[in-house]
Amino acid sequence: MPAPRALSQLPYAAHLRPLDGELRQEDDLDCVHVDGGSYDAFDGGAVRFTESALTSTAFTGGRMRRARFNDVWMHTVRFVATDLVDTHWMDTEVVAGSLAGLEMFGSQLHRVTFHQCKLDSVNLRSTTLRDVTFVDCLLRDVDFAGAELTRVSFPGSALEDARFPQARMKDVDLRGAERLGISAGVESLKGATISTGQLLDFAPLFAQTLGIVVQDR
Repeated sequence: MPAPRALSQLPYAAHLRPLDGELRQEDDLDCVHVDGGSYDAFDGGAVRFTESALTSTAFTGGRMRRARFNDVWMHTVRFVATDLVDTHWMDTEVVAGSLAGLEMFGSQLHRVTFHQCKLDSVNLRSTTLRDVTFVDCLLRDVDFAGAELTRVSFPGSALEDARFPQARMKDVDLRGAERLGISAGVESLKGATISTGQLLDFAPLFAQTLGIVVQDR
């Protein structure tokens, strides 16, 4: 996997300008660099970022439903207990980010890469993930129930208590995951590729799901 890009490597880096003032509801931000700042209970409405960068910025609580991140680069950005329902992420890269206690159900993620991020208690129910890669990430208590995953991979990442009930998968590659802790929805792994070692680890859970009793004489 390629290393995450630096700010200076972005194709629009030379055109970035500092944010003028504070973020506001319904802002339409193009080629803006949001550097630093803590936004508590921020009501972002349908704020839109295009060809922009966010660095060392924290969002705690608040509401950003239907926000759009199009060709956005984020570094050391924190989202904690933020409402990100129905958000749209496209061509976006998140580096060393922290996402905790988020509601993101119904969101769309297309060509998104997470590098060295921590996702903890994130609700991704009924989301659509296409061409999404989690590189060297920790995904703890992440709920993919009812989600649609297409060309999603987890190289170097650890999944703990991940849930996939009624998820739909196509070309999902789980082989590169360092740890594959799935607590629910193993029956929804159709369309995913796992390694032989992972299959052996999953055998007891597969047997339990299928109602098979494994008992030596």
